[in-house]
Amino acid sequence: QLQLVESGGGLVQPGGSMRLSCSASGFNLGLRAIGWFRRAPGKAREAVSCISGRGGVAYYADSAKGRFTISRDNANNTVYLQMTNLKPEDTAVYYCATRSDYVCSLSTSGYNYWGQGTQATVSS
Repeated sequence: QLQLVESGGGLVQPGGSMRLSCSASGFNLGLRAIGWFRRAPGKAREAVSCISGRGGVAYYADSAKGRFTISRDNANNTVYLQMTNLKPEDTAVYYCATRSDYVCSLSTSGYNYWGQGTQATVSS
């Protein structure tokens, strides 16, 4: 059974860092695109970053460029989202998701398996 589990959320002060993990089971994470998304209170879910299967090409939403880094550990079947210089507006529930192919997309459409999410709060 295909499953994604996020972890690593918590509370951090503005300017701080946080690393989120997305652990996969039931499939080879290295062959599929993995996306990170977030939903802030009162807002729609939005894409943050994604990494393609096979070649591992990374893409970032404008809000994440220069501050967030997505990476993949094939040996541990895990994708990470390293977040730095965090801002209060980064506060959200963060989700990872996978598509049925290796092509990356910053659209929520096409992602058919989602984790349960992890809360990240940026506040002083």
